[in-house]
Amino acid sequence: LKDEKGNVFRSKAFYKTDEVGELDLMKAPAFGGDYVGVHPMGLFWSLKCQKAFRRLLKQDVMNSPFWVTLNLYDTVGLQDFSTEEPIASQVVQRWFSAPGVQRVQVREGRVRGALFLPPGEGPFPGVIDLFGGRGGLVEFRASLLAAHGFAVLALAYFAYEDLPKLLQEIDLEYFEEAANLLLAHPKVQTPGIGVISVSKGAEIGLAMACFLKQVVATICINGTTAICEFPLRYKDLVIAPIPMFMERMQFDISGAVRLLHYRGDPRDKVNQRSVLPVEKAQGSILFIVGENDECMKSREYAEQALHRLQNHGRNNGRMLVYPGAGHLIEPPYSPLCYASPNMKLSSPLLPLLWGGEPTAHAAAQEHSWGEILKFFRQHLIQARSKL
Repeated sequence: LKDEKGNVFRSKAFYKTDEVGELDLMKAPAFGGDYVGVHPMGLFWSLKCQKAFRRLLKQDVMNSPFWVTLNLYDTVGLQDFSTEEPIASQVVQRWFSAPGVQRVQVREGRVRGALFLPPGEGPFPGVIDLFGGRGGLVEFRASLLAAHGFAVLALAYFAYEDLPKLLQEIDLEYFEEAANLLLAHPKVQTPGIGVISVSKGAEIGLAMACFLKQVVATICINGTTAICEFPLRYKDLVIAPIPMFMERMQFDISGAVRLLHYRGDPRDKVNQRSVLPVEKAQGSILFIVGENDECMKSREYAEQALHRLQNHGRNNGRMLVYPGAGHLIEPPYSPLCYASPNMKLSSPLLPLLWGGEPTAHAAAQEHSWGEILKFFRQHLIQARSKL
């Protein structure tokens, strides 16, 4: 597979056909290569870039697919097969959208992003999609959710168009403006919306759940439960961040930076004012956690949030924990990104360590995607919806 920047991703697996020369990937195990065992989509999720620290990200989701070339060889090769002719070859397309899904550029008031609308009249349940510290506008998850019947606003909040180049504070009123804009759309179901969020975005998503009445269902993928790095402002409220300890950063054998221990502990008495008041959240919250997250202690944070809810007599939160999964839990069959550069810490950008073991991470992505769809359908879709 060649991505839109020209980076080449490859994978391989070694199989044995049955006695009549056939191979059923649903039943046949791979004996070696980039994975072993029965994994029908293994060749997709085990793709690795030839250059280090590259993340496979689809930019233009509407106009082109990823083109994946599948080559079949009758020998076991340890090098890449570029010099050898395959005995058969097939190109397949992987689209991040579906026929009839519309993309609408959003530049209204301060809000910048892209709205994805499913085919049909609606009204559709509305969702805001937030990514993390890389900035810019990331659309692939929003377009996929729209293909499943949700009206999704992929929301940029820095490093995009006329938004601030760097994130220096979280202005929650910007996200409230986005929520109101989405709810005002004639094809979006009222009275509430959902939020799906990851990493820094999950910190913001949790803050939205706590303070914005428009938000009734929130998914936080590997985020913190306290304000980190930059203050949060909402009207007269200012929440200061917990301290960071640069000296606690570690370097992985790959050369990537591990941030696992660099944040202050939300349980420390001095940090209590930075912890988000999850007990104020009116809607349901789903925490999705990769136990091999090398970027933040996401399981600990989710457990602290659930404990706080319990202490206040609330039962509107739950957690899904995935052993072996890393920080960047994405839609199914996306290759594991173990480390990649991010929009913070240094210039030039140092790669950050995300973690994850490929096979376990792939299983987590497949299972969690089904749970994401189920959660939003349960908490956003009203009886009159045609979905």
